[in-house]
Amino acid sequence: MSMEAFSGTKIGYFIISVLGSAMESRFRYRFFGPTQILRGTDIQPGQIILEVGCGTGFFTLPAGQLIGERGCLVAMDILPACVELVSKKVQAANLKNVRVTQGDAMSTKLDAGNFDLVLLFGVIPAPMLPLNRLLPEMHRILKPEGTLAVWPPVPGWLPKSVLWSGLFTFAYKQNGVHNFRRC
Repeated sequence: MSMEAFSGTKIGYFIISVLGSAMESRFRYRFFGPTQILRGTDIQPGQIILEVGCGTGFFTLPAGQLIGERGCLVAMDILPACVELVSKKVQAANLKNVRVTQGDAMSTKLDAGNFDLVLLFGVIPAPMLPLNRLLPEMHRILKPEGTLAVWPPVPGWLPKSVLWSGLFTFAYKQNGVHNFRRC
């Protein structure tokens, strides 16, 4: 069963609602501030960024602010409820440089070599996400000098699976974010 189909079931909706509430808790904002974590990447004003699995928009609004008016952020999630929620937040924040879209990260249908930075924050490691399909797609859409930034939800997770793909090399780790350069 796909994640999108699972979210349409009663149990799936319940689980996603509970996770959404946890993601928006004051505790999370206080101890895992999104701007501080985003500063662990090489995010710059004017960049073109893809955020995979935007969820409740925890990182979306701060990232949209950091890249400024000349930048562009595509916030993608497979779940329609997340896309709707984040779209409302983006509109309320009047961020014209953020586009929220429903899509599958394994087949984004985005132009090749278009993105400076891809954010995989809280996305891997996930058992239902096949990295042998995800990482080649992220490699494809990144510019040759692009960066893949991974912030794992599991403390102590080692990014070996990204390196084993042979598509990325480790650049640095800052504020818990593992940054990889496209090979």
